[in-house]
Amino acid sequence: MGKDVIFHMANTRDIQKRMKSIRDTMKITNAMYMISSSKLSGAKKKLADTEPYFYTLQLAVARFLRHLPDTKSPYFEQKEQIPEEEKRPGYIVVTADKGLAGAYNHNVIAMAHTLFAQGGKNRLFVVGELGRQYFAKEGLSVDTEFKYTAQNPTLHRARVITDRIMELYDGGELDEVYIVYTKMENSFSMSAEKIRLLPLKREDFGKLPIDIYQEEIRVEPSMEQILEHVVPNCVTGIIYGALVESFASEQNARMLAMQSATDSAKEVLGSLEIEYNRVRQAAITGQITEIAGGARAVRRTKK
Repeated sequence: MGKDVIFHMANTRDIQKRMKSIRDTMKITNAMYMISSSKLSGAKKKLADTEPYFYTLQLAVARFLRHLPDTKSPYFEQKEQIPEEEKRPGYIVVTADKGLAGAYNHNVIAMAHTLFAQGGKNRLFVVGELGRQYFAKEGLSVDTEFKYTAQNPTLHRARVITDRIMELYDGGELDEVYIVYTKMENSFSMSAEKIRLLPLKREDFGKLPIDIYQEEIRVEPSMEQILEHVVPNCVTGIIYGALVESFASEQNARMLAMQSATDSAKEVLGSLEIEYNRVRQAAITGQITEIAGGARAVRRTKK
């Protein structure tokens, strides 16, 4: 067997190894796609199950504010007396715990950078290990007590986060609190969003569709104390919704990334199959040519 044939055989073995490697990778990307799809469905169901409760809380606050518009509460105080450059905003940035999710992490981190550039007294709270590592490398001061995973968001975790934020806000350490997360517009479109958690705006509650009937409301012991209980629950609902929305967006982004990787692998696999058949055919042709050449040499010897 000549050197060319041996070279072709080596080529076919190399191509087969590459094809096997790509098929193994496709199994992984397909499995990750299915896992993310299952997590996405679960996240959507969790959000749908809890939305009515928190929506009812917002309606209750809207009704209180409509009937008792003069109610004073630190949670609705806009702190306009503080100059913008002197305000101490806190930003809860929701990232993922890992990559392989396309531009999911990049978009929300880019928005956080833009917000941070607007002032020097910012305080950063990060959900997700990837975001914590990124901001630490950037040299930004991240609240070290605020360490939460982005996986499988729960109401309990949202309440714990709310307790920490309310403690800082009530203690005068924060003047404003925002949450930066990823909102899923549809299966193919996601965008980074910012919501102000505190102080709340009265006009936002005025937009809710409540009944026209002007019922009399009597509150005990006081509206201020009722709001001290209800507002943290409203904030918990917003945080929980943002956590679940971000988690769903992450899974959707990972599904798209894994689908793209699988499609690319199929294209490469198709090209390798064509190359394999071409090399194999060349090897067979070389063998036939060698055999024919040897047969001719034998005939000439016999003559």
